[in-house]
Amino acid sequence: MTGGAVNRWLRPEVYPLFAAVGVAVGICGLQLIRNISINPEVRVNKERRAAGILENHAEGEKYAEHAIRKFVRTKSPEIMPGLNKFFSEPQ
Repeated sequence: MTGGAVNRWLRPEVYPLFAAVGVAVGICGLQLIRNISINPEVRVNKERRAAGILENHAEGEKYAEHAIRKFVRTKSPEIMPGLNKFFSEPQ
């Protein structure tokens, strides 16, 4: 790379873009690893592929109801509940 190209792409204004793209690639990578490793419908081994369609509903339920979904289910669907409560409820 020439000096002009480095100066063009490694400016401080571009750092947030690099961070956002890095986070997005990281999330995609984690989801890919999660699907390959624990998704009951993805079979990488030849032995598991030969089994055909399995009717294992318990394994599918365990995959779908992960810890983040269980945690979020009990929360209110607000971004800032304290701030919303402060401005919406009379004192």
